[in-house]
Amino acid sequence: MSRKLKHRWSISHNYLTGITFGKWCQLLAENHFQISPAYLHRAAVITLASLSNSACAAVETLRFGKAIKQAEKPKAPLFILGHWRSGTTLLHELLAQDSAQFQFPNTYQVVNPYTFLTTENFTTRMFPWLVPEKRPMDNMALKFTSPQEDEFAPLLMTLTSLYLGTSFPRRMEHYDRYMTFRDVDRTKVEAWKAAFVQFCKKLSLNDDRTLLIKSPPHTARIRTILEMFPDARFVHIHRDPYRVFQSQRHFFDTAGWYTYLQKPDIDAIDEGILQRHEVMYDAFFEDLPLIPEDRFIDIRFDDLESDPVNETGKVYARLGLEGFARFKSELSRYVDALKGYQKNSFTDLDPATKAIVADRWARSFDHGNYPK
Repeated sequence: MSRKLKHRWSISHNYLTGITFGKWCQLLAENHFQISPAYLHRAAVITLASLSNSACAAVETLRFGKAIKQAEKPKAPLFILGHWRSGTTLLHELLAQDSAQFQFPNTYQVVNPYTFLTTENFTTRMFPWLVPEKRPMDNMALKFTSPQEDEFAPLLMTLTSLYLGTSFPRRMEHYDRYMTFRDVDRTKVEAWKAAFVQFCKKLSLNDDRTLLIKSPPHTARIRTILEMFPDARFVHIHRDPYRVFQSQRHFFDTAGWYTYLQKPDIDAIDEGILQRHEVMYDAFFEDLPLIPEDRFIDIRFDDLESDPVNETGKVYARLGLEGFARFKSELSRYVDALKGYQKNSFTDLDPATKAIVADRWARSFDHGNYPK
């Protein structure tokens, strides 16, 4: 990555720049104000941004608070599930092309959940350069308007997300609990649910299209999602576990460095990847029977990559989504535009690591019929 691009990521690619001052002070206090010296500049930028966010949030509450409170909960979204680096972003991008049927939270909205109704039009027009053209971990195109993980929005509103463990790795074990919400105080779970629904209401003001939601942590939250949206639909995507492990390692070696506020323990990263996968799929397989069969489909990344149009069509057919015949030609044009995209390439895992992944993630190998 060029020095210029690295600087832009270092300053702008931090989801905490969307936090309010009060929440930022709370988060710092919870982590005993322990910021590594190398990241003090990052904390300073977040602090300045939080002051502006608080002012804009107050304006937004005055302008839209009543309308949001009175708005009905949106109709059941379509949730994309899957472990990080399993192809969830590709699937999200493909389905998002059906603009007649779906809306989705974008990059600006998820990191500015308090203010986007007030600030999005101005900021995205005046400062598009704040967002680098590509993501550092996989070179996928990125814009303010790109479909994005919703996880960041309720995180900023409630400070309950495992992603905070990346920013504050000394307390990663504490934040990891928020992936499944098992063994978390019920009041915190309800607060997260309320924030999630409020964010969805804001997205759906004057827009009745179905929300298309994608965040890997939702893979471990099926029961919580169904408490909010009993009629939700789900598509789960999976990929060769060896590839997932390598790609997740690459994420922490690239994008992760622009998020840290404390220096990480590099030697603990592999074990963290292994554990989070196990916890995620323990919850996923426990909750999967809660979903009616006609509202769930399981797909392979390799199949989606090799034939994205027909695989997307299978999602529509299985979940009873309308309009694929109308959408197919538009999707085909989008797929044609993706030709030439270069995926990351990795050397083979060393035998010892490969054996550990095969043992620890055996269920995922079996579920997807992947060779060990």
